[in-house]
Amino acid sequence: MTRRILLALLALTTAILAGAVIPLALQAMAHERDSFMTSAEATAHSIAIIAEDKIADHQSDPALRTAVRIATRQGDELVLLNAQHKPVVGVGAPRDTWQHVVESASQTGSQASELTRDRAVVAEPVWNDGRVIGSPIGMVILERPIGPLDDAITNLWLYLALLGGGALCAAALIAITFARWVNRPLARMDSAARRLADGNLTVRAGTGSGPPELRRLAASFNMMAGRLETLVHGHRAMLADVSHQLRTPLAALRLRIDLLKVDSPPAVADELDGAQEEIARLSRLVDGLLEIARAESVTEQVVTVNLRPAVAERVTAWQPVADGHGVKLVTDFHGRNGAQEVPRVALGAGHLEQILDNLLANAIDVLRDDGQVTVTVSGADGGATLTVADNGPGMSPAERARAFLRFASGNKNGGTGLGLAIVHRLVTSNGGTARLADTPGGGLTVILDFPGVTLYEGTNQAT
Repeated sequence: MTRRILLALLALTTAILAGAVIPLALQAMAHERDSFMTSAEATAHSIAIIAEDKIADHQSDPALRTAVRIATRQGDELVLLNAQHKPVVGVGAPRDTWQHVVESASQTGSQASELTRDRAVVAEPVWNDGRVIGSPIGMVILERPIGPLDDAITNLWLYLALLGGGALCAAALIAITFARWVNRPLARMDSAARRLADGNLTVRAGTGSGPPELRRLAASFNMMAGRLETLVHGHRAMLADVSHQLRTPLAALRLRIDLLKVDSPPAVADELDGAQEEIARLSRLVDGLLEIARAESVTEQVVTVNLRPAVAERVTAWQPVADGHGVKLVTDFHGRNGAQEVPRVALGAGHLEQILDNLLANAIDVLRDDGQVTVTVSGADGGATLTVADNGPGMSPAERARAFLRFASGNKNGGTGLGLAIVHRLVTSNGGTARLADTPGGGLTVILDFPGVTLYEGTNQAT
């Protein structure tokens, strides 16, 4: 953020300087040139006025030379010509470049000037008693080097460069100060959020600095963290209570029924077998509810998982079960372009195993002999996609809409209806998404999208 704010403010300041200071500098340069030429033209004009009397009255050259010396600057080169274009008095030796300026002044009968790369040239006709009649009685030719003009322009650009540099430095200082003022509380809140995601429920964000909006956001974050801590601790307490209050009586009830079966007649024994089946189903239901509760209150450490070997290990573990049901398990680890990929995702420890176990158990349970389950892993948009497709009876659109809800079982074989609910809770708690679709040719396809490891950079993840 600091770099973005710095670059934005520097770009804005540069645009303002380019749009305002440079045109002003160009105008100042033009003004300096005009002032320089005006001064040279005024010098030539004053010498022409002095020369009118001197040439007309044929006064001595020393007096005229003194007047010329007083009027000219250091470095000026001046020559005064009479009507016959003979030098009357001169200071220095003007170059030949003044010839066309003199011709222009002679043709127009007025002052002519030119600014070259290294000097200013001015030619001023001298008239008898100032009357512009007939031919001029002389010509003043002044050449003034533009060194002082170049120095003034250089000093102007140097001043503007220093001014622009100072403005950019001030803008950078303001941007860095403002960015740090905003970024510090954001960085602390980001750190607190990452630690909260890692399972540290006691972490809180600081609320004593930064803009009012960020202080309010930090306060809201702390309120959310506090409520989350209360909910998670409540879930954990509920898990302990359920484990103790339900599992122990169920085990005791099963033991009592086993004892009753020993001396029971066949008819009663059959009823007791049915009761044991219901107890077993109730035990599975309790285990499923506990698993969902754990998924909803998940605070496990985030670990980096290579999907391809992890999925291959679970498929291998389920292969004997699939063989016993006459179901074929197929894996596809090829990416979209046909090349094998090893997508890496960040998940809670043990979550991928729970997800695959529930999906494979559901798929095998609904398939008949010669059924097939295909598990596909591919990279997708910086993350990974895990697909489990079967060719079983599938689900209707209404059943798919409710499939991730608890007890919404589409299994006609007496399932608890918790498998897909557990999968959904585990996937979404890790920042992923889960959706259902029809398998081409018939069946159900579960599509799970997981974020890549870059989403969890800086969290307490194992490598």
